Amino acid sequence: MAKIKITENVLRDAHQSLHATRMVTSDMLPIAEKLDSIGFWSLETWGGATFDSCIRFLNEDPWARIRTLKKVITKTPHQMLLRGQSILGYRHYADDVVEKCVERMAINGVDVFRVFDALNDPRNFMVPMKAVKKSGKHAQAAISYTVSPVHTVESYVQLAKELAGMGADSICIKDMASLLSPYTAYELVKAIKKVVDLPLQIHSHSTTGMSVATLVKAAEAGAEMIDTSISSMSMGPGHSPTETLVEIFKGTEYETGLDMDALLEISAYFRDVVRPKYAQFESSFVGADTRILKAAIPGGMLSNLEGQLRQQKSFHRMDEVLKENAQVCKDFGYPPLVTPTSQIVGTQSVLNVLMGRYATLTSESMNLLVGNYGKTPGTPNPELVKQALKGLGMEKPVTERPADLLSNELPKIEEELRQKLGVTSVDIDDVLTYAMFPQVAIKFFETRSKGPVTFEAPVAAAPAPAPAAPAKPAPAPVVAAAPVAAAAAGGASSYVVNVDSKDFKVVCEFKFELQKVDSGS
Repeated sequence: MAKIKITENVLRDAHQSLHATRMVTSDMLPIAEKLDSIGFWSLETWGGATFDSCIRFLNEDPWARIRTLKKVITKTPHQMLLRGQSILGYRHYADDVVEKCVERMAINGVDVFRVFDALNDPRNFMVPMKAVKKSGKHAQAAISYTVSPVHTVESYVQLAKELAGMGADSICIKDMASLLSPYTAYELVKAIKKVVDLPLQIHSHSTTGMSVATLVKAAEAGAEMIDTSISSMSMGPGHSPTETLVEIFKGTEYETGLDMDALLEISAYFRDVVRPKYAQFESSFVGADTRILKAAIPGGMLSNLEGQLRQQKSFHRMDEVLKENAQVCKDFGYPPLVTPTSQIVGTQSVLNVLMGRYATLTSESMNLLVGNYGKTPGTPNPELVKQALKGLGMEKPVTERPADLLSNELPKIEEELRQKLGVTSVDIDDVLTYAMFPQVAIKFFETRSKGPVTFEAPVAAAPAPAPAAPAKPAPAPVVAAAPVAAAAAGGASSYVVNVDSKDFKVVCEFKFELQKVDSGS
């Protein structure tokens, strides 16, 4: 039996981190059976930003995705990432919505639920963990790892004990921002294994360049499972390469038993067939970015910050935002940065840089500061708490479990959807989709019948044939030319001409001028 078991991330977190979760199911299916034959402990196929991206960008039903993959991948457990009381959305939901969601996820095909809470607040684990256990599926409780003055090995060990007491089947250390160093990982795994008799899994991103060493030291300390991504969909803000870890452990007491030749076939598929299709979404963060050791931003958030700054034509201020992120994190009580806290802190950091520090607080920032997401690990800045309470019209912060303030809401949500669609009955999975993303869901339901979008890799220009005889120099290849303005009185015309994938403005007035056009990309 393999000493170290592997969860393969290529069908979910890998493309979330590298390509903004844009991979469509049709690009997963050709390699699905091969992935199923490898012998992974699990395949992460769902959760995280999958739901949002499917209905917002891909015109694809996320429930149909898990059902389709489940029919093809029959031997390997399907794993998902569940945001605790936030399920797959960005707010806390009433307990009845959480319970029904978990029930439907299990029925549709999820076998392993990795449950986490952005604040590591044990109260936010209670209902989703209980629901997973009721469904008869594997409940893995994940500890969101970060580094701060209030986070210690002892505090993480105590949390692991509490989560084990809730009935967890396994524990995961979720290092979403690539902050877990190899020797700290060794110490932490050893400490947890002393007091918690459960399998321990390590999920670590490669953003800062430490993850391969971190996984090796974690295995040496006693971790039984690790997360990796096939090599052609790894590194950068993603994960350690599967084949690399398989080779490192080969012939040792940590032997994985996985077939390298088969893994290389899978890698070739994603390298040659899939990845070129999504190049337009590729994060510019490649290699190791050690700025993250201070900014603590997770892999999946980097591309979002990049997009926000590019929209504001302020990408050149990224370094300022990364530094500001550390300050906002401190002011907000050192929350681990993972959905939704990474988005909340990241967006506030962008606003602080562009508009002045806390000139405005987002509603999400205010809710985090007053306890509507749960208890922050540290004490938030008291002045910001006052500002947030005033902005929300509240007298004091929330101290109870946030969901205790929510009444059951599923029947109301279902009735609301029926009215909006003008129907007498609705599918329960559609109700849950609407519950998580009400505005996006309605538009998706209207366009769903058209089917998912498709992506094609750019077609490379064919090489020009060698001339048979000396000839005049060939003109640069013109791919497209479109008139920009009608001929003026003086007889001039102008065109945008694409030459070797670059746009130029051509002005015709008894002569040609080539002027590069700023396309904003």
